[in-house]
Amino acid sequence: MQNKKLIVIIGPTAVGKTALAIKIAEYLKTEIVSADSRQFYKEMEIGTAKPSAEELLKVKHHFINSLSIHQDYSVGNYEKDALTCLENLFKKNETVVLVGGSGLFVNAVCEGLDTLPPGDKNLREHYEKLFNEEGLLPLQNELKEKDPVYFETVDQQNPRRLIRALEVINQTGKPYSEFRKKKPANRSFTIQKIGLNIDKLILQERINKRVDEMILTGWLEECKSLYPFKNLNALNTVGYKELFDFIDGKTDWKTTIENIKTNTWHYAKRQLTWFRKDKDIKWFSPFEDGEIMKFISGF
Repeated sequence: MQNKKLIVIIGPTAVGKTALAIKIAEYLKTEIVSADSRQFYKEMEIGTAKPSAEELLKVKHHFINSLSIHQDYSVGNYEKDALTCLENLFKKNETVVLVGGSGLFVNAVCEGLDTLPPGDKNLREHYEKLFNEEGLLPLQNELKEKDPVYFETVDQQNPRRLIRALEVINQTGKPYSEFRKKKPANRSFTIQKIGLNIDKLILQERINKRVDEMILTGWLEECKSLYPFKNLNALNTVGYKELFDFIDGKTDWKTTIENIKTNTWHYAKRQLTWFRKDKDIKWFSPFEDGEIMKFISGF
C-alpha cells in the first residue's frame, strides 16, 4: 500500500495516551502498536496501566501481553519485531497508530538504533555483581565520570541502561555518547508525532489517583506473586520495586505509597525531558480532542 503513515502518540505516564490512541484508531479503522516496554509482560497486569479488557476489544493492539518476564527481550528485538508488524499492518491499513511512553522504544521504530559493539559477558557480569552488592550509586558515579554527556540523558534509575553504557565504554575506550550520533534510519512510512502534556499539578493528581486505584485493584497481591522473581530486569521498574521493598520490610505502607507516587512523578518528568528534545513532536493537551482529530485529518 502506498503513502503509508504512522501516527505516534507519546507523552508522560497517566496523561491519557491510551484513550487518545484508541479514539484515533477507531476513527481511522486501524490498529495500535504499543511502544510501552512494561506492557509487553503478561505477568505485570495491574502496575503497568495496560488498556482495559474493554479497550482491547475496541481496537486490536500489538505488543500487549506478548512476553513473559522470564524472556530476555531488548530494544533491538523490539525494533525488528515492530517493523515486521508494521509492514504487515500497512498491507491492509494506510495509517497505523504507535503509542507509548518508552522513549527509546519509540525512537527504535521511528529512527532506528545506534550501531553498538556486541556485548561483553565478563564486563556485564562484573557490573551486575556490583549493582547487586552495592546498588545504583557506583554505576551512576562511574558513568557520570566517564561520560557526563550521556549521564545527563540516560534514565539514571535503570541499571540495565547504565550497565550497557559502561560495558561499551570499557570495551572501546570511547564515551557511549559518541556511538549515539548517527543519522536516523530511512523508513518506508511517513511519521507524525503527537505529544500529550498537561499542567503539572493535574498530571500529579492523575498519577496519584492511578496509584491509589492500582492498589485497590490488588497490585500488592500481584507483587507478592511475582516476589520470587523480583531480580528479573522486567520487574526492575517504578512501583514494583517499592512494593518489593515493602514486602521485604524495608518501608512501612504509608511510605511505600508515597514513594511510588513520588518516583512515578520523577519518571514522568524524565519522559518529558526526553520527548521535549524532539522538535518533530506536535504538542496538545489531552483535553483538545477536537483540535487533535482535525490535525489527524490533515495528515
